[in-house]
Amino acid sequence: MLTLEKMYSMGHEQVVYFQDKTCGLKAIIAIHDTTLGPALGGTRFWNYATEEDALVDVLRLSKGMTYKAAVSGLNLGGGKAVIIGDPKKDKSEALFRSFGRFIESLNGRYITAEDVNTTVDDIEHIFAETNYVTGVAQQYGGSGNPAPYTALGVFRGLEASVTKAYGNRSLKGKTVAIQGVGSVGYELAKLLNEAGANLVYTDINERGIEKMKESFTNAKFVSANEIFSTACDIYAPCALGASVNDETIAQLKCKIIAGAANNQLKEDRHGQMVKDKGIIYAPDYLINAGGLMNVSIEFEGWADSKSRRMIDTIYDKTLEVFRISDEQNIPVNKAADVMAEKRIESIRNIKNAYLGKTNFRLPGQKNRRG
Repeated sequence: MLTLEKMYSMGHEQVVYFQDKTCGLKAIIAIHDTTLGPALGGTRFWNYATEEDALVDVLRLSKGMTYKAAVSGLNLGGGKAVIIGDPKKDKSEALFRSFGRFIESLNGRYITAEDVNTTVDDIEHIFAETNYVTGVAQQYGGSGNPAPYTALGVFRGLEASVTKAYGNRSLKGKTVAIQGVGSVGYELAKLLNEAGANLVYTDINERGIEKMKESFTNAKFVSANEIFSTACDIYAPCALGASVNDETIAQLKCKIIAGAANNQLKEDRHGQMVKDKGIIYAPDYLINAGGLMNVSIEFEGWADSKSRRMIDTIYDKTLEVFRISDEQNIPVNKAADVMAEKRIESIRNIKNAYLGKTNFRLPGQKNRRG
């Protein structure tokens, strides 16, 4: 159950519930921290077992977005939204337009984008009701599907990780076990295949499995349980979070953990357990920040080349986190937190929380939609 004490303990500024019986919308938006700017984070559409599960997810994800933006050097805060329902049955234009009106009512404190089970088409419906949205189609001034850019950032993080482990950034001949080959996992598989890596993968979605079989005939499919004990150089979690936990750490046979999933460590203490086992962990909220970096550029005028140049910096930033981890003898997840918290605190000292501006406008906004 949500309490002010729980919000306080996690540092959240605001948690808002919204429902619209006319279209079946049930949504939660969590705004974690707006010290660096308005909160930006995607909307996840998921059939949660309970409302409590949805709340826990949105609280964890929104906090992760704060740290992701901070460590990436973006002038954005952290937020996230979840829509409770079955995306295969409950999606509709009315639902997303109602959700867009909900976002509009927050007066720019929260800006949304795609996430699990939301697409560019869904974003278009949200965009019909609010300008506080990114990832819209390119013809409307946006950047479109962020998945390839998220995957590129993860790939740069993998390069940094193999540099740390093996002395050079080449992924040729490395075996990568991908857990989840949805939109981002599949794009990552394409980059790894081009780099000459050996692919092992799993997924619970038959469509994703078939797509992998058609695209990569040499890739090996394993069951969802087998992926953890698969002998590999890199375990790449690209599904939902918390896959690195007490049970799975004992099974892992990898040198590196680096993937696209958010909140890969079920608890902070698992970062120390991974370190003790001699596994290099690439901080998830840094290396999966490519999508956020990509949509952030929409504020100043999006260009593919500009996005890719920014995402390329993930390689050096990941190496910097590894350096802090080594120098301070702390787990990598703690080292990433140190970088993020230092930046947030320095800016907090010179400005007040972002409370929404009535004249807030995304750069180039007047040109969107014509």
